[in-house]
Amino acid sequence: MPSSRFPIARAPWRERLHEVIFQADTNIGKFFDIILLVLILLSVVVVSLETVEEFNKYNYVFKVIEWVLTFLFTIEYVLRLLCVHRPARYS
Repeated sequence: MPSSRFPIARAPWRERLHEVIFQADTNIGKFFDIILLVLILLSVVVVSLETVEEFNKYNYVFKVIEWVLTFLFTIEYVLRLLCVHRPARYS
């Protein structure tokens, strides 16, 4: 059983992924955060527009966008679980 003083070495791709997702002080981290914020805003706008009666003719488009965004957010969450040290404690 590994001691907390001596963490298990992780694969370099996991370390890089952790850097991209959790370290906003890097260029790639900032880019990731900006993209994520744009997707979140798009999601909020789409859900809001679905409630406007004048936009009922676009319901199919809104549903497709919602499913695509849900898929992307699920992938993002899975990537977060892959790169944290203790996935069971991540919330």
